[in-house]
Amino acid sequence: MERVSVFGKYSVTLYLMDNDRFIQVILPLKLEWEPYYRLPEGMGVSVGERVGVVFAHRHYIAVVSGLDCHPTSSPDKILDIEGVETGLPPIGEREIAFWRQVAYYYLCSVGEVYKAAYPSIAIRQEETEVRIRQQLEKRKERLLEKIEKAKFERTRQRYQAELEALENQRREERPPQVKSLSEAQQRALESIKEAFAKGKTVLLHGVTGSGKTEIYLNLAAQVLAEGKSVLFLVPEIALSRQLEERVSEALPEVMVYHSAESAARRREVADRIREADACCVLGTRSALFLPHRNLGLIIVDEEHDRSYKQDSPAPRYNAREAAIMLAICQNARVLLGSATPSLESLYNADTGRFAKVELKERFYKGEEAELMIIDTAAERRKNGMAGSFSLKLLAEIHKTLEQGKQVALLRARRSYAPAVQCSECGKTIKCPHCNVSLSLHRNPERLVCHYCGHTQEYSGVCPDCGGELVPLGGGTQKIAEELQAIYPQARIARLDSDTPPKEEAAIIKSFAKAETDILIGTQMVTKGFDFSGLSLVAVLQADSILAQQDFRADERAIQLFEQFRGRSGRRGSGGLFVIQTREPKHHVFSRLKGEDDTAAILEERRTFGYPPYSRMIQLIFRDGSEKRIDYLSKELAEQLESSLEGVSVVGPYSPAVDRIADQHIRHIRIILPRDKRLSERKEMLVKTISKFEKERKYPGHIAIDVDPV
Repeated sequence: MERVSVFGKYSVTLYLMDNDRFIQVILPLKLEWEPYYRLPEGMGVSVGERVGVVFAHRHYIAVVSGLDCHPTSSPDKILDIEGVETGLPPIGEREIAFWRQVAYYYLCSVGEVYKAAYPSIAIRQEETEVRIRQQLEKRKERLLEKIEKAKFERTRQRYQAELEALENQRREERPPQVKSLSEAQQRALESIKEAFAKGKTVLLHGVTGSGKTEIYLNLAAQVLAEGKSVLFLVPEIALSRQLEERVSEALPEVMVYHSAESAARRREVADRIREADACCVLGTRSALFLPHRNLGLIIVDEEHDRSYKQDSPAPRYNAREAAIMLAICQNARVLLGSATPSLESLYNADTGRFAKVELKERFYKGEEAELMIIDTAAERRKNGMAGSFSLKLLAEIHKTLEQGKQVALLRARRSYAPAVQCSECGKTIKCPHCNVSLSLHRNPERLVCHYCGHTQEYSGVCPDCGGELVPLGGGTQKIAEELQAIYPQARIARLDSDTPPKEEAAIIKSFAKAETDILIGTQMVTKGFDFSGLSLVAVLQADSILAQQDFRADERAIQLFEQFRGRSGRRGSGGLFVIQTREPKHHVFSRLKGEDDTAAILEERRTFGYPPYSRMIQLIFRDGSEKRIDYLSKELAEQLESSLEGVSVVGPYSPAVDRIADQHIRHIRIILPRDKRLSERKEMLVKTISKFEKERKYPGHIAIDVDPV
């Protein structure tokens, strides 16, 4: 039988069968709808249960999202589910609600969010864990039987000991061991609690070394005591490794969750969250998608950090915003912390969306590190440079090491050299698959593309003319080599994305214990580390950081420099912050000298209509055909201009690196006013793109990035 129903101005034919029951499911796919399936007679399911289904001739594990549904297609075309995955824990309704919020905001499908939260490898791991638990239970049952039947006490004790060894022993419960707070910290803590009581998200703006972490731990301890869980987010795995020991000392039941943990360990954390009434998870952005069920507090440390943004694949979310969405679903509170807050968060505080709490005193009462800016162009003219270092900086390094203190150096490029060039014909060796120079790496010596991973042997000879290839510039490897030659007795370590994950923790721990004298690294060394012996921090070739072509370039540079400056002199002993640059009069350095230009930057953003005064969405085209991508991206841009009234459409244009892995890249930037029509315009944008993809038969080539960074 069929029935015609009217929803608003739309008529929809609903097909109903008297004895059939239909459900809707979420598949881990990019779908604009949630497919219908038939329940076999006598079978019951609940929302959140996982079921086996066939879709497009492939088998998937889907999540039940709707019960007793009325399909809009003929029942003859609807398949039965294969069965209920009884061994897999169900997905909570709050979890599904969070997925829907993320999908709605970031203009992707809920299936893509499901896939991010439960990738296929995680589901297979869940199934393995279920089998292991079942086998474990059978062993326990057999041991209990043996204990009952044992004739001798010695035998019974042996079986009993074996049984106890099989039990999952949780760590002994202990009260939190948080430290007492200073007066300034206590005032900040009380202000945060007052804002939480009013239902506000709180931005804690505390200078570096002010003791924000102790405030986090005090709040977390109170939430755990109330029987609720805490999620503590950090931007980098390396930072979580240093914080783990500190947080574990203060709080009971701390679990670490990030991609470098084993699949079994990540699964264990998820299971523990489902079981525990109150626990604390320390993790990176992916920890947002754990099966939280009793969440009371989310802490987002270093909330300004770009690492919180997921670039690919969808959902392309920012953990800062997603944390607020999760808190709404969980009825939890959110605390954002930073010494250099993002302009978006400062704007939200100014407009009343967030409450702002300031912490202006350093915990150890010391002054911030003294600033020294060295003009490398001037130094080079008077022979004041030795390789990558000015003689002034080398003198400061020497003095610091003589005092038994430590040095950290920032070079924003890994490898030995970012590029190699022929000394005869001037050819720069580029990646055959990307429009980017190959970087020279040593030990072993090779050329590597930092975009697609292409690697080739390095002969040192130009393939065109046979001339000698000369390294251009210096990455972290070269810096380390130069320093080791200058200070052969110094203990030098390097920390960048080439560092094996297993070695990161050891390098950080060694530096924290003052077993390393000099640490050289990329941006990760600027994050919220706390090294008591670090006295001198220096930026090499700062111009590569300032020369980014982006409206956020100055904001990012200021945040990076301020964060790095805050790593030194954290125990009240003072410190020195050195910047080597060819542009010593750059306006970014005025901020470091104490001139607060936040208001000027915000006013500039307002003038040009940039975020936070607007919403920005970037469309990313990828295509193997340059001719096709240029034609179709231009056509879509024209359609968007005509369909989106009052919206700025910029492009298409080529990014700085416009070919990666043999795929040409084009961008279209869309700027939407923050007004009552924002949601309507976002929906129209998605419809226009979807229609374009279908009409031009161009699926899979366009990605939508909401709030790009």
